[in-house]
Amino acid sequence: MKILVLNCGSSSIKYQLFDMASGVVLAKGIVEKIGLKGSFLKNERYDGDKVKLEGEILDHQSGIEYLLGVLISKKRGVLGSLNEIDAIGHRLVHGGETFKTSCYLDDMTIKGVEDCSSLAPLHNPANLKGIYAMKTLLPDVPQAGVFDTSFHQTMPDYSYLYALPYSLYKKYGIRRYGFHGTSHAYVAKRACEILGVDIATKKIITCHLGNGASITAIKHGISVDTSMGLTPVEGLIMGTRSGDVDAGALTLIMEKEEIDYSSLNTLLNKHSGVLGISGISSDMREIESAAAEGEGRAILALQMYEYRVRKYIGAYAAAMGGVDILIFTGGIGENGSETREAMCRDMEFLGVEFDKEVNDGVRGKELIISKKDSRVTVMIVPTNEEFVIASETKTIVENLNKK
Repeated sequence: MKILVLNCGSSSIKYQLFDMASGVVLAKGIVEKIGLKGSFLKNERYDGDKVKLEGEILDHQSGIEYLLGVLISKKRGVLGSLNEIDAIGHRLVHGGETFKTSCYLDDMTIKGVEDCSSLAPLHNPANLKGIYAMKTLLPDVPQAGVFDTSFHQTMPDYSYLYALPYSLYKKYGIRRYGFHGTSHAYVAKRACEILGVDIATKKIITCHLGNGASITAIKHGISVDTSMGLTPVEGLIMGTRSGDVDAGALTLIMEKEEIDYSSLNTLLNKHSGVLGISGISSDMREIESAAAEGEGRAILALQMYEYRVRKYIGAYAAAMGGVDILIFTGGIGENGSETREAMCRDMEFLGVEFDKEVNDGVRGKELIISKKDSRVTVMIVPTNEEFVIASETKTIVENLNKK
């Protein structure tokens, strides 16, 4: 079975084409700057062939037409025809309380995704554009949706509710939902496979650290708490997102700066985080470089970032009554050896015995980075959200064919 996985953003489309029989990614790439000047497509084939194609890409449908054309082209393609695509899997950000698992996308479930758009106005409408485009371009190919929020639907109410009037939760679904669920679920399961242990017996903390970042407490295989909330702004300090902030500070900012909700939303999502603190960049590599040269605000941004992660690790260990496995994943988690070391500093009281020598310089590799006698096993596990989406899609389509 060949499955095309799409992750549609407001002006981009990330894609991977999987051959599920062999497990090979036949092609992957990204369409960027959709509807903007200088739009382009980058494609990488399984044999290493790479190409960047520039051209006017006005909307998501034309972007998907473009990438499908590359997949079947004689020079760059990997398919004889589009008929070889057996299913399409979509990354969907917000499923609210409606979608507790991945689903087949028919008219009814698509309407359900549309209804969740008020909870993720920056994400769900963009995700839906890919679904609509595929309904037009490949109407007979089944589509499935895999939600960032689904894995966290096991959180208990005392964990996901805000201390706001309960009526607001009942009327508008205002609660904590969490994100990056596909990644957290994958790395936790993969870590237990590597260690040869039963996930149903373990207490695991997974740290997905990238430009967007979140931490999840996974007790006996299910998510019991996670740092992101109603939106992806809550929790850790991120590249450009603020993370946790006193709501009173936000009302004060709106009053003093005389800004509306839209401007505040932009401030929290685009101009805060390590970018806002450092004044340099949202890229941790640039922050680390500036900090090494003694730039005070870069040093402060790193300290704040690392402190927030350590604080959440401690909180989740307390929430679960201990921790057996601590996992780092995501662009920073997988590649930032100095950041990993800093986050595990002074964690001996939890049972973390960090192995600095093993950790040094490691990038994007499955590896145990704690000492053999450490009570808590600390690991790097590269995430693979696209593979999870493809696998979920395969299962949904196979079950559909059995009916």
